[in-house]
Amino acid sequence: MIRSTNLKVAFAHLTSRVKQALVAVLSVTFGISMYIFMNSFMTGVNDTQTELAFSTLAHIKIYNDLPEDRSNILQNVYETKLINVRNAKVIQYTEGIRNSQPIIEQIEKVPEVTGVTSQVNMSVYFRNGSTKFNGQLSGVNAKKENEMFGTATSMKFGVWEDIDRRKDGLILGSGLANKLGVDMDDNVTVSTADGITKSYRVIGIIETSMANIDNSKAYININTARQLESKNQGYATDIQVNLIDYDDANELAERIGQNVDYKVESWIEANGQLEAGNELRNYIAIAVSLTILLVAGFGIYNIMNMTVNEKIKEIAILKAMGFEGGDIIQIFLVQSIIIGILGGLVGMIFGFGVASIINQVPFEIASIDTLPMAFRTVDYVSAFVFGMITTIAAGFLPARTASLVDPVSIIRG
Repeated sequence: MIRSTNLKVAFAHLTSRVKQALVAVLSVTFGISMYIFMNSFMTGVNDTQTELAFSTLAHIKIYNDLPEDRSNILQNVYETKLINVRNAKVIQYTEGIRNSQPIIEQIEKVPEVTGVTSQVNMSVYFRNGSTKFNGQLSGVNAKKENEMFGTATSMKFGVWEDIDRRKDGLILGSGLANKLGVDMDDNVTVSTADGITKSYRVIGIIETSMANIDNSKAYININTARQLESKNQGYATDIQVNLIDYDDANELAERIGQNVDYKVESWIEANGQLEAGNELRNYIAIAVSLTILLVAGFGIYNIMNMTVNEKIKEIAILKAMGFEGGDIIQIFLVQSIIIGILGGLVGMIFGFGVASIINQVPFEIASIDTLPMAFRTVDYVSAFVFGMITTIAAGFLPARTASLVDPVSIIRG
């Protein structure tokens, strides 16, 4: 319990040197505001990158994973006999998912799932006259695709839902359309790896801000894609699944995989670099922020140490009057706590103000209009807590030194 007398002495010390106290408060303010700014900015960057990635990336993907070893199965049958097989043929494994609807119905019953859709993806050549480019053709269900990825908002020209109404319709990525030199209502010839060729009409141009998508991808109706591949109505190359919380993808993928005979892959497994990048930026933000708080702590330590040296005779008199070492520690710790609270409150307000201003700075790249900032309560609470810990630690060492002062030697001079 802090004695009222110790509080009065602490306040007297602070008010007698207002400039020193103000410098200490500003040190904490700067440290906490920079902590908030750095974490808000890094979190905003991570959230924006994740949002851009998930505009085309599902949380979980289900597909038919071909076995790693597709060599001639006869070569290891006999260990002791020499076998000579001419013109060996590799077994043709089944590709894709033959009947996707039962799997979709099963996954839709999982409470954590928010959306499921099937796709038919294939590598094709897009041709316009003598211009030819390799790319990916994706057969989709327009309604479900839009519900999961908000694809309709990325349309530059045309209407996304027209895919379901126009069986001969093709929606091109903006970069691919530019490379082919086509515009709305132009015809594009599509050639598959099996040599099937068909002409489609451009009914839309999409711009997702993902260069690898815009420069090489096109969309058609999923049933049209099945016909192009000569597959049945339930065929799909991929089943895309979205969850309430994408951080649960690994756990849900493992659970779904127990009841599905195909490969169930979470976005973390398929795109580890995205998660690694987010973690690395978080570590950098924390390291820089804590370094700033430590620098502020050293400033407070110096100020408190100077205060102890200046008040050394007063401390000696207090001890001669009966104040114990614990009282002296309380006096200087109270000063540190007051500095920490004032600096913390002002720092949180200042940090929020800086983050709000930066959030309005124009930064036009991809679909971003301003610099991304995140406003999370946890950043403000952790900044205040770390600031208080640093301040108390910086005040304790000078306080302990003051508590060990020998009043007799000091008074004698």
